[in-house]
Amino acid sequence: MSSFIEKIKERARADKKTIVLPESMDRRTWEAAEKVLKEGIANLIIIGTPEDIGNHADGLDVSGATVINPQTYEKTEDYINLLYEIRKAKGMTLEDARKIVLSDYTYYGCLMIKNGDADGMVSGACHSTANTLRPCLQVIKTKPGTKLVSAFFLMSVPDCEFGDNGTFVFSDCGLNQNPTAEELAAIAGSSAESFRLLTGEEPKVAMLSYSTMGSAKHDDVTKVQEATKIAKEQYPDILLDGELQLDAAIVPSVGEFKAPGSPVAGHANTLIFPNLDAGNIGYKLVQRLAKAEAYGPVCQGIAAPVNDLSRGCFSDDIVGVVAITAVQAQAK
Repeated sequence: MSSFIEKIKERARADKKTIVLPESMDRRTWEAAEKVLKEGIANLIIIGTPEDIGNHADGLDVSGATVINPQTYEKTEDYINLLYEIRKAKGMTLEDARKIVLSDYTYYGCLMIKNGDADGMVSGACHSTANTLRPCLQVIKTKPGTKLVSAFFLMSVPDCEFGDNGTFVFSDCGLNQNPTAEELAAIAGSSAESFRLLTGEEPKVAMLSYSTMGSAKHDDVTKVQEATKIAKEQYPDILLDGELQLDAAIVPSVGEFKAPGSPVAGHANTLIFPNLDAGNIGYKLVQRLAKAEAYGPVCQGIAAPVNDLSRGCFSDDIVGVVAITAVQAQAK
């Protein structure tokens, strides 16, 4: 386990938050819950009926978790009314709200957060990103001043001299398929903020491309050049540069050669990928080939922290994302 995630856990323990885990129908949730409770990282609410839970928790000590059955919980009616109030202008009836709240625990978790009964949520071990994020965008909404919700991975690469001792933010790797120049700039701003919040270090943001400083000509390159220009204007306090090839972004000798005088080249720790294909492929390559720990997709730009998991995640990944979510909730 990286020292980075240990530091995050330490911060989570210092000011304990209440995190919802809505996937009671998956053994990994309960394995993670046992570890979170044992390490004192967060207070946990797990949502599910006895039928959902079945024997998934067998043999695990999860006595410290609060298990809520939506069918019998005293506040379920409040949550149904709350969802109805939020969505009635979009045509939702009270009956629709009841059906959703009793059957979709991701909505249930978001309503708990909206109602002030929890601080954050982690879901996605057995739900798609869309099924995790749709409820939170409808119920919790975006953070004031946020132009775009995006998703990053916190990468911790063992024995790595690049980035911040092997720690990087990779963005956007989970949400925005083909961001415009304006959207890329917004992703860069949010990602820098996330890097600073989670590591306590200065973000150095590289706008990635297959071109460095005009070495290639193409509309895709122009988009990254425009995004860099916009980001520099909007976030003058952030160390940010582009467009940079990956090696020019993180390897000092290559950065010096390909982008002399750049404040970021060779030292980047926050990598902004030009599209979702590049981001998703990039993080999985590093995770599998460099045996990196990959925590996420962590969402940025939502009014309260709701974070997604990769469906291929392990219970330790869930523990890490719970700790990250708790630290994000502290900042809120």
